[in-house]
Amino acid sequence: MTPVLAVRGLAYAYPDGRQALFGANLSIQRGERVALLGPNGAGKTTLALHLNGILTPGAGSVSVSGLPVTKPNLAEIRRRVGLVFQDPDDQLFLPTVAQDVAFGPANLGLRGAELEQRVQEALLAVGLPELRDRAPHHLSFGQRRRVALATVLAMRPEILVLDEPTSNLDPASRRELAEVLESLDVTVLMVTHDLPYALQLCPRSVILSDGVIVADGPTGELLADAELLAAHRLELPYGFSVV
Repeated sequence: MTPVLAVRGLAYAYPDGRQALFGANLSIQRGERVALLGPNGAGKTTLALHLNGILTPGAGSVSVSGLPVTKPNLAEIRRRVGLVFQDPDDQLFLPTVAQDVAFGPANLGLRGAELEQRVQEALLAVGLPELRDRAPHHLSFGQRRRVALATVLAMRPEILVLDEPTSNLDPASRRELAEVLESLDVTVLMVTHDLPYALQLCPRSVILSDGVIVADGPTGELLADAELLAAHRLELPYGFSVV
């Protein structure tokens, strides 16, 4: 089967010369939920920004369901790869929730009843249909994160990429987001250093360290390997047990 996401030999250096990725390889099949783990500065977000063409590789390649992530394909790639940024305010900029959710599909040419269906479908998926006429900046942070997710779901992506989805969330908002993510029928790549959340939501994890993927396997097995975690500056919360 053609993987829904294939990263091959991906290398990238920022304009200041700092090398962020050194030949990363990753393959994800349709329907998988995978956590991309690593300490701050490991290159996780840099890798994520290559998946829909925000960054261009210095070497290597990325493809989505066999379609190369290259300039001629960017419009289709950005429909297929839904990237939810760490800060929801980077994605919410219109007067109402419904307008924000409609923005992407409208740019695809959807109008009228079909566009309204996309909006309603996405807001139902994140459990917030009653907020459609609210101003995003009046919502709680957890609600804004779910609305940002809805703006991506409205595009019906093949793969959902979440960058640090639990950052700045209180416990109730973490739980509500987890319930939403567990209900979705979509391939997920979750970029996080929140190890318990990865264990809860993602059967498979990969560890990115210093720009290279150093481990790939069942999340529970990786998190039970204390030496592996310590070697790559990953720590479980105090008192948390994987078993």
